[in-house]
Amino acid sequence: MTSRYPASPLTLTAALLISLASFGAAAQDAPTLTPAEKEAGKKIYFERCAGCHGVLRKGATGKNLEPHWSKKLDDGSTQEGGTLKLGTSRLEKIISLGTEGGMVNYDDILTKDEINLMARYIQTTPDIPPEFSLKDMEASWKLLVPVDQRPKTQQNKINLKNIFAITLRDAGKLALVDGDTKQIWKILDTGYAVHISRLSASGRYVYTVGRDGLVTLIDLWFEEPKTVATVKLGADARSVDTSKFKGYEDKYLIGGTYWPPQYSIMDGETLKPMKVVSTRGNTVDGEYHPEPRVASIVSSMIKPEWVVNVKETGQIMLVDYSDIKNLKTTTIESAKFLHDGGWDMSKRYFLVAANASNKIAAVDTKTGKLAALVDTKKIPHPGRGANFVHPQYGPVWATGHLGDAVITLISTPSEDRKFAKYKQHNWKVVQELKTGGAGNLFVKTHPKSTHLWADMPMNPERENAEAVYVYDMKDLNKEPVKIDVAKDSGLPQTKALRRATHPEYNQAGDEVWISLWGGKTDQSAIVVYDDKTLKLKKVITDPAIVTPTGKFNVYNTQHDIY
Repeated sequence: MTSRYPASPLTLTAALLISLASFGAAAQDAPTLTPAEKEAGKKIYFERCAGCHGVLRKGATGKNLEPHWSKKLDDGSTQEGGTLKLGTSRLEKIISLGTEGGMVNYDDILTKDEINLMARYIQTTPDIPPEFSLKDMEASWKLLVPVDQRPKTQQNKINLKNIFAITLRDAGKLALVDGDTKQIWKILDTGYAVHISRLSASGRYVYTVGRDGLVTLIDLWFEEPKTVATVKLGADARSVDTSKFKGYEDKYLIGGTYWPPQYSIMDGETLKPMKVVSTRGNTVDGEYHPEPRVASIVSSMIKPEWVVNVKETGQIMLVDYSDIKNLKTTTIESAKFLHDGGWDMSKRYFLVAANASNKIAAVDTKTGKLAALVDTKKIPHPGRGANFVHPQYGPVWATGHLGDAVITLISTPSEDRKFAKYKQHNWKVVQELKTGGAGNLFVKTHPKSTHLWADMPMNPERENAEAVYVYDMKDLNKEPVKIDVAKDSGLPQTKALRRATHPEYNQAGDEVWISLWGGKTDQSAIVVYDDKTLKLKKVITDPAIVTPTGKFNVYNTQHDIY
């Protein structure tokens, strides 16, 4: 079954259980499911819901979906809730119509029977999936082309720095598109719903990881790009990154899983499994959590370290990979629930959304300490964020929000003396740019651009979901330019919203590529704009372009340019 929506931290609901207790229905027995219904429900839940609500349904960005839950409040009282209190009829309506908190409607993704099934399924007690050990990883590992059988030099004439690695989510494939010619170079099998593509420090290898836990290593130096190794990290994964510090280029790869809650270290050129480390433990509130999933991972340029963000616990781990056998980890308390983020302009500070806490946590990777916790509007979702020099406040980092109609600009420190006068603003929200509504997933700019691009694919209104907003960074008090990406694509309007998402610059910083999701039976496209004129430049569409999501330009991803 295909979907027209990007993988989102709100794939079942952001507001489904805002106050379950308020519904007041009497506790009841869970609906009965046949074995076939249970398996079908389990599959749909994994594909559409677990990313937000967790395999065990304890919630994170999305609310707790257990049949019954209770928690102690600050005043000593106990709040109780659960899907059983909502009941099948109420759950069907919420799943069908979505919510204003960021959940999309599922009435044209799932059939009525499937919606009814899911309303009943989430009232049952969730099963606990099996663990996944180092031996399990080793058994899954496939070295398809050994290192000594790979090219010693680049065997093609493609400008690899301007290749786009584009996730074809529901096709289980990755499209490599030539950014110079706008032609599809190669489409490779990668596994279900690739979440991200990351580049090796050398720019030679593309690593992908998706929601089936499969890591794929693609070598760009062959005449045609080729998959040279694969390995499974677990049942569900979201993040990988390579070692980038001088002397460790391409040596190691780290991957984090949603299930089991752990991270794994592999050989960077072969994916041979080397180490598995559990992330189970206590939250920043001091409570034990059985499912603290690994969200975003980034690689430091100033130390041989990875920044590993653990969603449910609110802990940020700095993992020193200089000695894999005797691993040293610095654990930094921040806020729940950590999701995605990116580097500031200096590459010293990593900023990550604690989106259910409505905060941005900033880590100083030089000192190994938390630099700041910045309060923001509801549910920040930066992707990697965006860096630029504000005309009034100096260096800033931007994030959009799933739960509010603003783009938040946060002042960031700089060791450059010309920015010393802005120090008083550091780690403060200096401006909030108005958007057409909530539902932003990604913001993006480029050092050579004067524009900031923001999508709104999770907004329920067609006029917003199918458009992007472009801000003039020279004058941020001006109204943004709204671009109707769906109209520009030339594709016919359909019942399903054609959601525009994930702006990505080319290497030169003069083009912006945007994914346009068609409905589940409709054509999708990549729509390319001239960044200076904001005019349509090219529409890339093909029957093979199925639900395109993330588009990762090789050069920009390799060097963390956003």
